[in-house]
Amino acid sequence: MAMTISEKILARASGKKTVEPGEYVVGKIDLAMIHDLTGPLMLKVLKEVGYDKPWDREKAVIIFDHQVPANTAVTAQLHKELREYAERHQLINFHDVGRQGVCHQLLAEKYVKPGMLVVGADSHTCTLGALGAFATGIGSTEMASVFLTGELWFRVPETIRCMLNGEFGIGVSAKDAILKIIGTLGVDGALYCAVEFVGQGVEKMSIDGRLTLCNMAIEMGGKTGIINPDKKTLAFAGGAAGAFVSDEDAEYSKTFEFELGRLSPQVAMPHSVDNVKPIEEVGDVEIDQVFIGSCTNGRLEDLESAAAIIKGKKVKAGTRLIVIPASQQIYLEAERRGYLRDFIQAGGVVCNPNCGPCLGGHMGILADGEACASTSNRNFIGRMGSTKAKVYLVSPETAAATAIEGKLTDPRALLRRR
Repeated sequence: MAMTISEKILARASGKKTVEPGEYVVGKIDLAMIHDLTGPLMLKVLKEVGYDKPWDREKAVIIFDHQVPANTAVTAQLHKELREYAERHQLINFHDVGRQGVCHQLLAEKYVKPGMLVVGADSHTCTLGALGAFATGIGSTEMASVFLTGELWFRVPETIRCMLNGEFGIGVSAKDAILKIIGTLGVDGALYCAVEFVGQGVEKMSIDGRLTLCNMAIEMGGKTGIINPDKKTLAFAGGAAGAFVSDEDAEYSKTFEFELGRLSPQVAMPHSVDNVKPIEEVGDVEIDQVFIGSCTNGRLEDLESAAAIIKGKKVKAGTRLIVIPASQQIYLEAERRGYLRDFIQAGGVVCNPNCGPCLGGHMGILADGEACASTSNRNFIGRMGSTKAKVYLVSPETAAATAIEGKLTDPRALLRRR
């Protein structure tokens, strides 16, 4: 029986030879992650159960990334509880303040390999599907069950295939592609489906770009986003070649095709991720704050693209620029290459690796009436602070151009002047 990569991974994890969409299975978990917001909620459930020892100390990962360093006394107390839990059970995969980065980036850098079944107590765990894993977000109560048993039930999802043809033009990148896809399918267009990205456009895309694609699968309702592993995947993450790839005659519930060469920079307008327009149609929109970072676009390639536009220029007076690398590894390499200096000399602020303003945590909360151009993944009302603020989702290239001009700006215009 022909299967997709998602079906193959769930079959392996559940001890079956084959599975079909709609079938319920119980899978053995290869990796489980909690962070500083969802972790304390899981500990509360374990306390109610009366037993808190994790099933496998090498497969449980705790990462501080949402509010680090602690921004309030309440946050500090929650951090303390997680530290005590990690110490009590001698968890070897604990990333405290100073060893932190955005959880999905750290999982990509250090833990996830093709064919794994990964769960995280964070909705954007689907990011890791870029490495050929079946990765999905779950709730804190479900995670308590995983920590105790090492297993979780799944309904095998149908798979939607997104075929990306061609290659990007100047000033256009993976963020523009996924915004276009979400704008086409809608916020519930892939509800509980695995979204499999294929085609020449994906093959040419870097791992950084692929992580961006899969990161936002949840924004169209997807259970996961996933990409068949290739030589790039194996060079980045390791693993065995060809172990888990979709069969050529695998069945898909739907197929969508997108031509990357025709794509212009995209903008998700307030207050929905699928309210997407090409930059040419957004009009004159003044911006108070620009945020470059998050689990969507805080990677080295993103900082490189933004720095190439900002280098030697100044952030527009009246506009704030906040840059947050997604991990310490990225931070150090970006510093070595001079990207962070470029942002600072332009008038931007560079912060330690964390989620920061993406979730309205800290390091860039919006006030009433303010507008932010953000490379993050959500723009719901109140997402980054005030319920009276507006968030526009853009690529790193568009964000950089916007910071210079003080309004939503097509990056191609600046790149062509060089």
